[in-house]
Amino acid sequence: MNRTMMLSLCALLPLALAGCGTTTGERAASGAGVGAAVGAGAAAVTGGDVSEGAVIGGGVGAATGAATDEDDIDLDR
Repeated sequence: MNRTMMLSLCALLPLALAGCGTTTGERAASGAGVGAAVGAGAAAVTGGDVSEGAVIGGGVGAATGAATDEDDIDLDR
């Protein structure tokens, strides 16, 4: 997978999954988990520091999850 595709996936996946949960805290927590996993994976693939990627991805995912509400992303459709 090339670097541009991986970085695009890293940006979109936490946003898409940040809507998981009904409360702001649940969405922030799920976003942080998904973001950390994606960030670590992207860092591993691109040769970066895995722990740094996880921290950055977790922060972005948590912020995205906290910024959304359950009406922004409806997974029941």
